[in-house]
Amino acid sequence: MSPQNTALCFMLSVLGLALCTTYSDEAKAQNTQTQATYAVVEPPKCTNDKGENVRFIDSSKGRAGMASGMAIRDQNGKPVVLRNNYSNTPPEFQSFIDRHECAHHQTGDVDRPHPPRNSSAHLMNESISDCVAILRIRDEEGYDRAGFLKVATALRNEMAKIGFPEISISSRISNIDNCYTEYGSPQDFINGVLKQRGLI
Repeated sequence: MSPQNTALCFMLSVLGLALCTTYSDEAKAQNTQTQATYAVVEPPKCTNDKGENVRFIDSSKGRAGMASGMAIRDQNGKPVVLRNNYSNTPPEFQSFIDRHECAHHQTGDVDRPHPPRNSSAHLMNESISDCVAILRIRDEEGYDRAGFLKVATALRNEMAKIGFPEISISSRISNIDNCYTEYGSPQDFINGVLKQRGLI
């Protein structure tokens, strides 16, 4: 097995634990506590695998109080990232979401058939995007271990807020930590994924 395949299999195994677990009924309940609000960060530069610039669009849609992102093509066929309710989450996690969604464009996910939710292919796509996101934050924002821990803490809080159990949260953070520690440049990682997919 190639190093790239080994890396992707590792990411898939830990992300499977993170995403395949059923939410508890209690955790599904809406958080009625007053939430802090944050300034919304500037989005990063993002170009998809075809060389098109990706536009970021701020929105208040989505689940109330929950920050999320979505990588799609708009009605005109242009690549975009929807940034939903970003003011509800700390800037470190906003930056992570931006780069995670950008990675779906960078690795060609948006223009490939979307796999069934929680399938192995879907989990792989999400794991790869997590890895690209943390590598970009590390290299572009200069995040050392203290910076990484800010991202991990924000991720933990957001996942707990929407109902993921501890084993799922810890598994996802472990995967991201492995990427942060073990891999080189984000572009090299992206190129490896594109080569494996026959896109370059």
